[in-house]
Amino acid sequence: MNAQAARLASFLVATLLTVGACGGSSGGGVTAPPPPPPPTPPPVGGITRTGVAVAVGPVTAFGSVVVNGITYDTSAAEITVDGQLAAQADLAVGDMVLVKGTIDDDNTNAVAESVEFDDNVEGPVTSVDTGTNVMVVLGQTVRFGDAIFDDNCPANLNDLLTVAAVEVSGPVLGDGTIDATRIECKNVLGEMEVTGIVSALGNDTFMINGLLVNFTSFPATIDNFPTPGVISDGNPVEVKGNSFVAGTDDLIATRVEFKGNRFGDNEGDHMEIEGFINGFVSELEFNVGITPVTTIPDTTIYEGGSVADLGDNLKVEVEGEFDDTGVLNATKVEIKQATSVRLTAQVDSVNGDSFVMLGITVNTVQGITRFEDKTGLVGDSFNVSDINTDDYVEVRGQEVPAGSGEILAAIVEREDLDSEAIIQGFIEMDGVNRPSITVLGDTIETNGATIFKNDDDSVIPDPDDFWSAISAGSLIKAKGTEDMAEPRTLIAEEVEVQFE
Repeated sequence: MNAQAARLASFLVATLLTVGACGGSSGGGVTAPPPPPPPTPPPVGGITRTGVAVAVGPVTAFGSVVVNGITYDTSAAEITVDGQLAAQADLAVGDMVLVKGTIDDDNTNAVAESVEFDDNVEGPVTSVDTGTNVMVVLGQTVRFGDAIFDDNCPANLNDLLTVAAVEVSGPVLGDGTIDATRIECKNVLGEMEVTGIVSALGNDTFMINGLLVNFTSFPATIDNFPTPGVISDGNPVEVKGNSFVAGTDDLIATRVEFKGNRFGDNEGDHMEIEGFINGFVSELEFNVGITPVTTIPDTTIYEGGSVADLGDNLKVEVEGEFDDTGVLNATKVEIKQATSVRLTAQVDSVNGDSFVMLGITVNTVQGITRFEDKTGLVGDSFNVSDINTDDYVEVRGQEVPAGSGEILAAIVEREDLDSEAIIQGFIEMDGVNRPSITVLGDTIETNGATIFKNDDDSVIPDPDDFWSAISAGSLIKAKGTEDMAEPRTLIAEEVEVQFE
């Protein structure tokens, strides 16, 4: 396989093999090697495109299919769901799809030749935490705070544990966490599926994030691998099976299929990718998923922010063309709304469209931030002008600019007064200093009474195991009592590892 094909294949599993079969109308990845040095910028006229287009992202509308803001004519397209021929009516908003086709240089006349849709994971829910909007399915951590649930799912999400199975679709973070865009609930547990990157390969088993896959007990059909029948660490795969042992996170595989042979080497192909930045070196050198990206000074267009906002864990949509080394030359970078970072506490102060809580500045933007008032004091008109000092508020968003310690809010909810304070965010560089952790400039102080937990809410009995599991960049959630002294400190009653 050529270099570009390998990168694209791995990306499609790590962020989107996702092309999620959530049944439309029925309503950890490995760390990539550093990208090659950025190429010489193209002439002022821009990058010459061959006309071939590849789009990766959730369906946002129909009337043909709209993905990443582009409407693709699907009148002659071959549509597949889980590898089977299907109709456009079998797709739904929120489904992550892979569209291949052609497009003009000005992003018009987009015509789809094929639309592919496969799930990230299908199986029973083994744990759910509605406080953090996280559940575990077949050993895969799924964040569902922004997901669309189909009509078969229960209104009380705690009842997801009673559902026979769920199908999940969405992009994937660098640690393998699925950021669900659509979830469908099933009344019958049928064949289970999971896609991801092979790790810890043994004679009989391998891991996909938190799932142990046994491929010899059945034995499984080993299909489509470059060397017939030979599985290797780092292979992007889809696994199917009919037997799952929940207590051991052990799936007995009936089929393991290699998913890395989906592209040829086509310099100049246009691609649009929605996902999370990782491996950030500079604004000229980073990955989205594990696809290497370079921006072009004075040429790349930024929307929803600026080049200064770029950094690890930022959700973006990147549009551009591949060069002959497999690097995506970005003509546009759009900063997307994400909700990885969360704060819950009383408001310290309010200043125009911004307010401060836990000593952290929260910025809101009209038309971007969604406001909800759960106190009943204000109706649907609730907005930032209704927020007062000492209001108890929950904020969901992301750190923008990256490394600034400020939050761009996607959701602001005012709730009934409570004394509990919560910080969920990424640990800063050099931010692990046992017994303290630094997140968003705040110190999280642990002590002998602090309870440590895994992302499935299970207790970690030995604190040493918690401290060995975290490092700079880890996402954690801490609950406790706010100490108003500077530097601002949260005395942690509970600290939970998130999305590992």
